Amino acid sequence: MTMTYLRRALAAVTAFVLASAAPLAAQDTPAPEVVFTNVRVFDGTADTLSAPTTVVVRGNLIAAIGSDAAPTSPEATVIDGTGHTLMPGMIDNHVHMMFNSLSPAQMAAPDMGLEKVMALSAEQSRAMLLRGFTAVRDVGGPSFQLKRLIDSSRVMGPRIWPSGPMISQTSGHADLRGPDEPSRRFSGKMSKAEEIWASVVADGRDEVLTAVRENLRLGASQIKIAAGGGTSSEYDPLDVTQYTLDEMKAAVDAASDWNTYVTVHAYHPKSVRRAIEAGVKVIEHGNLLDEDTLRLMAEKGIWLSGQMLVDSTEAMDPKRREKRKPVIEGQKIVWPMAKRLGVKLAWGTDFLFEPDLNAQQNAYILRLKPYFTSSELLKLVTSGNAELLALSGPRTPYEGRLGVVEQGALADLILVRGDPLADIDLIGDPAGNFTVIMKDGKLVKGP
Repeated sequence: MTMTYLRRALAAVTAFVLASAAPLAAQDTPAPEVVFTNVRVFDGTADTLSAPTTVVVRGNLIAAIGSDAAPTSPEATVIDGTGHTLMPGMIDNHVHMMFNSLSPAQMAAPDMGLEKVMALSAEQSRAMLLRGFTAVRDVGGPSFQLKRLIDSSRVMGPRIWPSGPMISQTSGHADLRGPDEPSRRFSGKMSKAEEIWASVVADGRDEVLTAVRENLRLGASQIKIAAGGGTSSEYDPLDVTQYTLDEMKAAVDAASDWNTYVTVHAYHPKSVRRAIEAGVKVIEHGNLLDEDTLRLMAEKGIWLSGQMLVDSTEAMDPKRREKRKPVIEGQKIVWPMAKRLGVKLAWGTDFLFEPDLNAQQNAYILRLKPYFTSSELLKLVTSGNAELLALSGPRTPYEGRLGVVEQGALADLILVRGDPLADIDLIGDPAGNFTVIMKDGKLVKGP
């Protein structure tokens, strides 16, 4: 992709999205202070709620917590929590902001350019924020411009840790070419997926280095590569291993030079062990892992970023349903085994090309109820996922601590009607139970 093309595309995207975006309501005009009174706090790390207390937000930070906390401005907005729960904003560590709003038919449509993808994604980002997800890690797609629009308050949405286009070998999980699109190396032509910055096909150490460095240049906070077969991809069987050790090391070398990390799409032990040897820090999925490999991950402090997916949906093509059967069966084994072995765990949804699933984002947390207590689940989607985000080090796009309610932390907060530690199902209905949502000290939803 030439830089001229990219600049023109991003300019068109910005104009299109701004013309299509919904009004930002109260998000763009924060009060000098917001004071939550009579709230019980889930701080992101404890197993119990606090006694009724007061939390003062000043600017974009939590300024004070305690019964003696008080506003310093006569213009402060005071919210009576009536004994309900104040908790950190939730984090989804595996999203595709640009492709969770598109069906396969839309993606393949001849007129589906980056600007239309962006407009649909802007709508979904707003809905995601209103479900209480104040931060996400995007692990594949051209989300850089959407992030800029959100950060400048021109579009509503969560904080985004972008990976940029997923990097894949030829015939790999992110080789999204159509059957009539030849290899760029042989034809000299970029595929449609590469033109809209959905993915990059890179073979050999040199191309991998270039692809990683280009993503970093554009603002990636971490790098995502495909290390094994997938269920939503056309060419790669589930059992294959992708990228040689040298190619994987090239990605890790380039990312570590920028003081950040590589995460890989991988399901089975061979691909995961190769990734670990290369220096990768996070495994996405891992549904087919055995006990020995999970134990190795625990010993080396490698994160497992997992999901709990449904068997199938109406939108799924029959071949995809069949291909994902072992993945669905495996996730029921891997989650409890990884927890027992002490693997560092993160959670995400991984909705892709099935826009009807987006509204179920909160409900997908509850699919882990058989394996986690209510407090463990709340920690997983707040402070636990925030710990993984922090792996980006100096490439982290937002200064400050997330996933906790403590003095000095960023003010990403949810006021929940009731006690989610006593009834975790409350978080599954954000429209009915999240009475206030705050991101960066600004009221997104509330009085």
